[in-house]
Amino acid sequence: MPEPVSTVIARAGARLGRPHEARLLLAHVLGVAPSALVLAGPPSGEALATLEALLARRLAGEPLQHLTGRAPFRTVEVAVGPGVFIPRPETEVMTGWALDRLAEFDGAPVVVELCAGSGAITRALVEEGPRGRYHCVELSPDAFGYLERNLVGLGVDARLGDMADAFGDLDGTVDLVIANPPYVPLEHWQDVPAEVRDHDPALALVSGVDGLDAIRVVAGVAGRLLKRGGWACAEHAEVQEYSASQVFVDAGGFAPVARHRDLTGRPRFVTARRAGRMIP
Repeated sequence: MPEPVSTVIARAGARLGRPHEARLLLAHVLGVAPSALVLAGPPSGEALATLEALLARRLAGEPLQHLTGRAPFRTVEVAVGPGVFIPRPETEVMTGWALDRLAEFDGAPVVVELCAGSGAITRALVEEGPRGRYHCVELSPDAFGYLERNLVGLGVDARLGDMADAFGDLDGTVDLVIANPPYVPLEHWQDVPAEVRDHDPALALVSGVDGLDAIRVVAGVAGRLLKRGGWACAEHAEVQEYSASQVFVDAGGFAPVARHRDLTGRPRFVTARRAGRMIP
């Protein structure tokens, strides 16, 4: 006799030790929203075989988001997979801070995301924020493929290239620069959880001996792009609470520079305002 959905989820959840992941995987297999599982009939033999294959891959350490091909981020969902960094909940707090700042600008703000990866931050800003001009840049061709897919139809100026020399045409005109750059110190690479180290691209994780190489570039680019009164924000590692903010202090031209924590209370991102009077 075919097993009901509840039994299948309970058994799969016990194997994973994470019942919510079992629900997400079964919903993915059945092609329904997780909330619709309660209305689903007993899974077919083919569906159970597909679920079993996904469970084996998850138990082997493959990220859940790679198995479903999707990752939630704030109010949006983006396509992800091998070759692109999986957006994390920790970054949602910084994105919320950015949305609060955008709400304070008169007119249509100009926004640039550096190290855009999947484009999750930019998509959330476009979907939740004010009408404006949104731009983003990503270095990896593999990640850029996901970014283009996730931003299609949103009118975003997405560019493939190095952030260091990107958007020269926007110098001095930008209201907000946001980035979740790589920030893992090379010496701490082996401390990164295996699931992240083995499946997220190293290009999106490691940034020099002290982990601050990319953040230094972000600060320099932000100083070039921002109009006076514009804002920059960048994510960093827990241990970089003071060193990351010092990067913006050392760059010059920013005041104030502030440190922020995520929902777990851990140091997570730095913000800095381009010094001087805001240009209307």
